[in-house]
Amino acid sequence: MPEFQVGDKTVYPGYGVAEITGIENREISGSQQKFYVLRVLGKDMTLMVPMSNADSVGLRNLVTPEEVDQVYEVLRKRGEKISTATWNRRHREYMDKIRTGDLSKIATVLRDLCLLRSDKDLSYGERNMLEMARGLLVQELALAKEMGEEAIDSEIEAIFA
Repeated sequence: MPEFQVGDKTVYPGYGVAEITGIENREISGSQQKFYVLRVLGKDMTLMVPMSNADSVGLRNLVTPEEVDQVYEVLRKRGEKISTATWNRRHREYMDKIRTGDLSKIATVLRDLCLLRSDKDLSYGERNMLEMARGLLVQELALAKEMGEEAIDSEIEAIFA
């Protein structure tokens, strides 16, 4: 389990990149607990996570350069069968992947929806899911590669052009 410090950037599954802005002691049910105070980047949102639960909620470090390469491989991979399940079932499967916080699984969601978009018009829900996956992916890749989000977005668009 990684130990985070104030100022560290971390990933909170489903929310994206957050900065540790503080570590606070709080009394919960009569016992003292330490909490990470997280500010989610790009959103007006602050979260508190008990340090003892950081692992179980999926709080993790940003991806490494090696993991960045794996994410791009997932995006470039073709020939994967896209689920033919109903949209409701696919939506549930995609949300489960996004909630893991695993960038490769999020990349799979983005890839599948981008490929589906080339075959048919996406529904409102599918478009929202695509934008959510893209936002999470672009935000973390930009920080990991020390590039602007626009540049990362352009790289991703080029893969599906």
